[in-house]
Amino acid sequence: MHHINIGIEENIRKKIVEVLRQLLADTFCLYFKTHSYHWNVTGPMFQTLHDMFMQQYTELWNVIDLIAERIRSLGEFAPHSYSNLTNITQLKEDTNVPKANDMIRNLIQDHEAIIQYIRNNFSIIEQGNDQATIDLLTERLDVHEKTSWMLRSLLE
Repeated sequence: MHHINIGIEENIRKKIVEVLRQLLADTFCLYFKTHSYHWNVTGPMFQTLHDMFMQQYTELWNVIDLIAERIRSLGEFAPHSYSNLTNITQLKEDTNVPKANDMIRNLIQDHEAIIQYIRNNFSIIEQGNDQATIDLLTERLDVHEKTSWMLRSLLE
C-alpha cells in the first residue's frame, strides 16, 4: 500500500482506525438488531415501534458506509467479514425474540454503550487532530443520544 501522508502520525492514525472499526462493528450489530426488532415486534405498540425501528435502522444502515469510508480515507481496510464484525463488537446478540419493552431496553443499552465508547475514545481522535473523524463522531453522539432519549420516553 502506498505511504499515506495526511498529517496524522502513523501510530495515532492506526489507533483512530481501531476506534472506527469497533464503532463500525457496533453500528452494524445495532443496525441488525434494530432491523430484526422491526420484523419481530408484537403487542399494542406494534405500529409505533415498527415505524420507529425502521427510521432507526435506516439511519444506522446509511452511516455504516460513512464509517467504513472514513477508515478507507485513513488508509486502512474496513472490517471485511461478518465474523470480523462480531469479534470486534461490544454489543450482545439476543438469544431469542424479546418482548416489546425488552426490545426498547436492549436498544437503549446498546445506544448508551456506543455513546460511552465514543466519549471514552474521543481523546485519541483529538490527539490526531483529525477533524473529519471528530465531525463524524460528534454527529454519532448526537444521533445516539437523541435515539436513547426517544426510546426512554416510550418506557415512562
